[in-house]
Amino acid sequence: MKTTPLFYRRFRELYFVLSAVAPACLVASACAFSATNPWNQKQVIQPAALANQLKNSSEKPLLLQVGFERLYAQGHIPGSKYCGPARNADGIARLKTCLQGVSHSRAIVLYCGCCPWQECPNIRPAFEAVKEMGFTNVKVVYMPENFGKDWAAKGYPVAAGE
Repeated sequence: MKTTPLFYRRFRELYFVLSAVAPACLVASACAFSATNPWNQKQVIQPAALANQLKNSSEKPLLLQVGFERLYAQGHIPGSKYCGPARNADGIARLKTCLQGVSHSRAIVLYCGCCPWQECPNIRPAFEAVKEMGFTNVKVVYMPENFGKDWAAKGYPVAAGE
């Protein structure tokens, strides 16, 4: 009768536990993502994908910067429009003004980049307001740290000034 060394038995036990737990962790993280953010994963665009789209596509989305004016003046994605910080009612009103006359099916990309993604006071209220207005093709740019690190430092195009 052949016996299995203790190491291999422990390895199989650990493998069994991990294979049972891993799918549950993936489901939990997906639920946490959707519970804390008003968008789904298809409504998030990575900076590299947006830079590529802007460079290679003839159909450009309407780019709206929903952060702070000083940051926009220092540097922003070329072709984007400053629409004010969406963290308060005045900012949301300005965002609504920016969208007057825009087709509800137009591709819109929102970004802020003021601070780390999970702490941003502007991107979530902006997204919610645009969706509540009836726009159907809205995305947000994922900037985990800020505009400087996640866009400018990676060599993507930057415009300065108003």
